[in-house]
Amino acid sequence: MKKPATRAQLRRRHPRGQAMVEYSVINWVLVLALVVTMTSNVFGNQNVIDLFLQAYQVYYDSFYLVLNLPFP
Repeated sequence: MKKPATRAQLRRRHPRGQAMVEYSVINWVLVLALVVTMTSNVFGNQNVIDLFLQAYQVYYDSFYLVLNLPFP
């Protein structure tokens, strides 16, 4: 016959923060990759920030072009 499990055996292990450490390391790596990509010239002579601002300017200009059309 099996001996009943003691209270210590039945108690679940408490999490020790491993998930938070993994989450923090993954976020740190992603932020580092983002910063490196943003500050380096990945796409020729322009960095990612300049390309983003140019794309936003094109979007802004096209949006207001459509709004200012003379058609109702």
